[in-house]
Amino acid sequence: MQAPFSGVYYGWILVGVLSIAETTAWGVLYYAFSVFLVPMQRELGWSRSSMAGAFSLALLISGISGVVFGRWIDRYGARVLMTVGSIAATLLVLAWSAVTTLTGFYLVWAGIGVTMAAVLYEPAFAVIAKWFVRYRGRALTVLTFVAGFASVIYIPLAGWLIRVQGWRSALFTLAVILAVGTIPLHALVLRRRPEDLGLFPDGERPLGSHSLASSSTQPERSVALHDAVRSATFWWLTTAFTMNIIGVLAINVHLVSYLIDHGFEESFASTAMGLVGLMALPGRLIFTPLGDVLPRSLLTALLFLFQTLSLLVLLFVPGKIGVFGFVGLFGIGFGAITPARAALIAEFYGPAAYASINGVLGLFLVSAGALAPVGAAWGHDLAGGYEPVLWTLAMISAFGALAILLAQRSARPMT
Repeated sequence: MQAPFSGVYYGWILVGVLSIAETTAWGVLYYAFSVFLVPMQRELGWSRSSMAGAFSLALLISGISGVVFGRWIDRYGARVLMTVGSIAATLLVLAWSAVTTLTGFYLVWAGIGVTMAAVLYEPAFAVIAKWFVRYRGRALTVLTFVAGFASVIYIPLAGWLIRVQGWRSALFTLAVILAVGTIPLHALVLRRRPEDLGLFPDGERPLGSHSLASSSTQPERSVALHDAVRSATFWWLTTAFTMNIIGVLAINVHLVSYLIDHGFEESFASTAMGLVGLMALPGRLIFTPLGDVLPRSLLTALLFLFQTLSLLVLLFVPGKIGVFGFVGLFGIGFGAITPARAALIAEFYGPAAYASINGVLGLFLVSAGALAPVGAAWGHDLAGGYEPVLWTLAMISAFGALAILLAQRSARPMT
């Protein structure tokens, strides 16, 4: 079978398509949730902690599903999984728009959790790991840079749709956008691996009797799942990224509410949350490629410290200056951490069992991270404010920086 678009390596076609689909999926299934908390509370009377619990449940289910889906992707590829997942996600967002009971809300978000594992970054990263070796960092930069616009686009868009349509009609509109922006792209364009199209990773082609291994780089070692989970590096990485995701998820769900509680207008709060995604873009452009020439673990630890510093700014600097300072620091760190994790897993363990290893890591991350939104809500309710929660998140982020350095010390990245 010959590759379409013969003048362009098909891997880059996949990067472009996945960039669009990931932007849409993250925007609708993840970032828009925080904007719906206040209007849903006003109409339905549910507490913030009870609604945040549904989001936490979705994250937990996505982690469990990711272990199963990772094995599927390693064996069969991501095309069918991501196509079915995007169809199911569209239907579930439509169901969300019609919920009238808290039980129904939880059931919808349990289903959305399954679709998160099928359509968000993890399967997309597995595709990149198969199609790229030398240019993997560059491909991850492009994918996450474009998808970084998800919060910039969809948080303000969701807020605007709620104002002009009401929250139920806004969800119907977002479901249509999700369908158009994911289903045909996954179904028609995704391919499992370059060999299926007569290609080699990175677009390299054999020269005479020379293969990819002799013409460019040595083949990557591939570590099996059972060997990876026995390594100290895996557990330090798990600890580090767990600490990070607790802070990220708590902030993503509660920042808008925190700002409203501190006297800022809803429109400003939604815009500030959207700007976090905008500031993630320079972080990805600078730090992801930099990881190809400098120790990626050291750079990742620095990104964790950006998150710690951002929370201290939010606590101590008053007014909009403090908010914008937080947005800049948090966004830069938050933006580059996701591709850093994807690249670190590939560097340490190779592409063959990438999705399975990443799926197990993801299970631990979301099992802890699922508690973050509801835990932050409980902390807010008990303390009567978010300040103790922010202090706790700052300390957690600092410990994550230490853990990533211990991961670097425990083993050398593969070449």
